[in-house]
Amino acid sequence: MKFLLLPVLSALLCLSCAPPQATSSGPAAQTSQMTPASSIPPALRATGAFDYFLLTLSWAPEFCHSKPNSPECGQGFGFIVHGLWPQYNRGGYPENCSQQPGLSNPQQMLDLMPDQHLIQHEWVTHGTCTGLSADNYFALIRKIRGSVRIPQDLVAPQRQITATPASLKQDFEQANPELKDSEIALSCGSGPYLVGVEICFSKDGKPMPCGGDIRDCNRPEIRIPRVE
Repeated sequence: MKFLLLPVLSALLCLSCAPPQATSSGPAAQTSQMTPASSIPPALRATGAFDYFLLTLSWAPEFCHSKPNSPECGQGFGFIVHGLWPQYNRGGYPENCSQQPGLSNPQQMLDLMPDQHLIQHEWVTHGTCTGLSADNYFALIRKIRGSVRIPQDLVAPQRQITATPASLKQDFEQANPELKDSEIALSCGSGPYLVGVEICFSKDGKPMPCGGDIRDCNRPEIRIPRVE
């Protein structure tokens, strides 16, 4: 008789067993090329626990070469704001930290970021990790972008420019005497064309040296397509 009771007893005990946890396949489980710190709980990542900002200015004519139907194309844009990204000194960055609502009127940012999908993406992916509201995050983008002066020959060039990375950095430093070489990085992707300029800022909006994982273009020359 005691042998018949064992299966019944085991079944009763398993009623208290916890079901296995489901694994996530959503955005929080994905990785990016710079290894976001997704292991940090979202509740902590949303408090602004990062070290500095990376302002990314994309060169619209190069972007539009492969995506001519994007909203910023054919509108006379040179540099546009791609994003303002929280970064860690040790490398990597937080992303997708909360579900806070974005701007109620994203059109107010179209002069700097001429694509409403980009505006929403940057808020969800990066802005939610700053500890700021959407209004304050985009106000900070406007303030920091406003502090950067674009070299005159790059405001709206009507012909393609060829320059060395060093001379292009010098142009930015001459237009912005407060900037140092260690605070600027150039992006040229896999080709010889300028993709963008990245500038590192402290949390209070002052230029500062970039972290070690911020890549800089090391090509002998960079081509800068003309504005259209």
